[in-house]
Amino acid sequence: MESCEASMEFPCGVCALSFTLDVPRIISSVGDDGAGANCVFIGTTRNTFKDKIVTRLEYQAYSKLAIKSMASIIQDVQASTFPTDSGAAQPAIHCAVHHRLGLVPVGEPSIVVAVSAPHRKEAFIACERILEEIKAKVPIWKREYYENESDEKAEWKANQ
Repeated sequence: MESCEASMEFPCGVCALSFTLDVPRIISSVGDDGAGANCVFIGTTRNTFKDKIVTRLEYQAYSKLAIKSMASIIQDVQASTFPTDSGAAQPAIHCAVHHRLGLVPVGEPSIVVAVSAPHRKEAFIACERILEEIKAKVPIWKREYYENESDEKAEWKANQ
């Protein structure tokens, strides 16, 4: 499977799949003077997994479906996390989700979720829900490479 870069912008949000992540740009993209809170999650490649030394990860995605799924998750979380007094949904000020494709060395980011909202509680809730739903529902797979194991032994698994 060959992954390709993709992105989608919509009111109050953006999602993207790319081979590089510009973390400061992603974070600043959700900035707004009306936001009292900015919450950011940056997932990085760690150096161990189940007593094995990880040398790198590789991500692939069904990009077209992954982008649509990410956008749907962001919009659903916005609608359910930011209700107005009248009960009508009002989205967070901004949400951005960027997931990396290809090889990701230890210590480098693989996903960035950034949310700005009027208040911290909603920003934290939205950021965590977006991350967890993306990990559970979006067609992105990862492959872990371990020290002292041939690349052929590395297996693809769900990105959870």
